[in-house]
Amino acid sequence: MKLERLLSIIFKLLNHEIVSASSLANEFQVSSRTIYRDIEAICAAGIPVVSFQGTNGGFGIIEGYKFDKSLMDPNDILNLISVLSSLSSIFEDKDVEHTLERLKMLDIGDKKSAFMIDLESYRTEPSSLMNLRQAIYERKVIYFNYVNNKNEFTSREVEPIHLHYKYCNWYLYGYCRGRKSHREFKVSRMMGITLTQEKYLQMHEYKSDSSYSRGHQERVQEVVIWVSPYSLAEALDQFQNSSKVMNSDGSMTFTFSVYQPLHAGWLKSILLSFGSEAKIIKPVELQSILVEEAKKLINIYKDV
Repeated sequence: MKLERLLSIIFKLLNHEIVSASSLANEFQVSSRTIYRDIEAICAAGIPVVSFQGTNGGFGIIEGYKFDKSLMDPNDILNLISVLSSLSSIFEDKDVEHTLERLKMLDIGDKKSAFMIDLESYRTEPSSLMNLRQAIYERKVIYFNYVNNKNEFTSREVEPIHLHYKYCNWYLYGYCRGRKSHREFKVSRMMGITLTQEKYLQMHEYKSDSSYSRGHQERVQEVVIWVSPYSLAEALDQFQNSSKVMNSDGSMTFTFSVYQPLHAGWLKSILLSFGSEAKIIKPVELQSILVEEAKKLINIYKDV
């Protein structure tokens, strides 16, 4: 613990102008006398720490001292800071915060990051992500209730392997004991997540998205949708990964690939949300499915 505290103090001093002994003592839950001994040890290691007197006094690194940044160029550092800043805000991770402090103290001149990353999702509760990450780190079996794509409500017992973020959603990949296979779960559909005291011993391999995609290529079909000029903004948000053709009347035609489009509930929901402002061109069979859904909707409101 002392070594970790010394390293943290060094990085904190490198990333701040002046830090008081009392603030360091409060942060690391030790006495001020211990902090003074730590500073002496840091000085003995060759780090030029100086003491500043007065009401705003404290400890700092001598001006002009720079940390070696030879392993990363400024763009690498800025990219890491962008990603880690988002992770830190979601998981409230002290380790990530300390890593950020170490990165921010590197001299990158006046460079600014070209992008910002936000990994938060309104579909997922942060507490769920933190509980799942704890289960992954501690290799603990979890229980939860789950609603699948067929709207079936099931109870699951899972050995969690990793979390990943894609398509603006968080997913858990793990080994489902009930199905006796590796499965992917959308975190927003997981309810009543419970960490057990049971630790799993089996070593699992991480899922490769590329191998998963290759296994589904045979059932991928081309989808073509016409969208009116009044819904282009929403369509561009929904169908980003598509080829687009602007028509002479201001409308747009979108072409993209979908895994089993006739059974893709998400696609049906999106198309219905456009109302009369979009029309499915291909596959033709999807037109009949949308007509039937529209009839059901009319029946629900026919007495209103």
